[in-house]
Amino acid sequence: MLRRLAPRSMFKGRMPSSSAADASEVLGEQSGSVAVGLLNRPNKLNLLNENMIVRLQELYQRWEADSNVVAVILKGNGRAFCAGGDVASVCELGRQGRQHQASGFFYKEYVLNYYLATFKKPHVAFLNGVVMGGGNGVSVHGKYRVATEKTLFAMPETALGLHPDVGASYFLSRLDGHLGEYLGLTGERLDGADMLNIGLATHYVPSERLASLESELRSVSSPESVEETLGKFSGRPPVQGKSCLHRLQVINACFSGDTVEGILHALERERGDGDDEWLDKATSKLKGASPTSLKITLASIRRGRQESLAECLAREYRMSFRAVSAKYSGDFYEGCRAILIDKDNRPRWDPSKLEGVSREVVEGYFAALGDGEGGELQLPVGERGAGARSRARI
Repeated sequence: MLRRLAPRSMFKGRMPSSSAADASEVLGEQSGSVAVGLLNRPNKLNLLNENMIVRLQELYQRWEADSNVVAVILKGNGRAFCAGGDVASVCELGRQGRQHQASGFFYKEYVLNYYLATFKKPHVAFLNGVVMGGGNGVSVHGKYRVATEKTLFAMPETALGLHPDVGASYFLSRLDGHLGEYLGLTGERLDGADMLNIGLATHYVPSERLASLESELRSVSSPESVEETLGKFSGRPPVQGKSCLHRLQVINACFSGDTVEGILHALERERGDGDDEWLDKATSKLKGASPTSLKITLASIRRGRQESLAECLAREYRMSFRAVSAKYSGDFYEGCRAILIDKDNRPRWDPSKLEGVSREVVEGYFAALGDGEGGELQLPVGERGAGARSRARI
């Protein structure tokens, strides 16, 4: 029997209730013992707006409390799972002087990320298509992530004047070696085989078999049978020849540098060893990104190695708040203009060079938020476990 769920707010505090009209952007249904969420903005590549974040929070809280629900599936409608957060709308709020409302988007998003990381039931994300930025926040922290041949992963925030957030300083910092720094600084893309190989995905299933997988999952009777079912469908495809995973030695050598300037110098020293095309691409991406974003991102990932997921999210919220407030740099607004609004792809960063970003500015992004800034991110750590960490198997 199929049961369509009506929207209802179940979050205490700062999370507002979504309206009936909002429910169309995230559809929820329950079939047997499995609940299914569908991100439903296909014309926008399922970009997460605030309504969708609120709706997902409501659905997860309801499904977690429902003893009839054994597991949850989350998938996207169309050619994307989720291409990220709708930062163009956030940018517009900030430009209108509504900066606290703009930063409130990140507040709600990070609360949702933490809730998923501490979700008490198996969560299965079907990463069939584009999964970038905020899309990773509503998938990587769950127990199971199913990649396909259509999967396309990236954390491209440095090109937008922002920083890899949604807990990325946690899950990127836990990848082997210094791959996390490379992915976070350059925004390099991975396919499904790459994601499986490094642990960002837990399973790989050809897209043509997803419907059959979902059908079998809908009939599971226990959390253990979820993993058994996934195992029946999953395979291990080969890593493609052009994958960055074939270059881990040079990535570790170069991206272990203490500074972004040091990383660039290391990349330059590697030239002449037969892989200049890849080196040129990595260097070009770094030189095209916001210098401020690069410096705070490197520091963020390095700090993330020593922090819990809750600590990472709290620090990332400080960073996002400072980006929206433009206290130290207006690069977030300039990046959104150049990449998402005017689409001229010619951002004018300020400062324009790495040496213009001081250590004091970087530390300023991480400083605690005062009452006049709306205060710190408050996560339900006490309710959901003080030691809660992302389930990403990395």
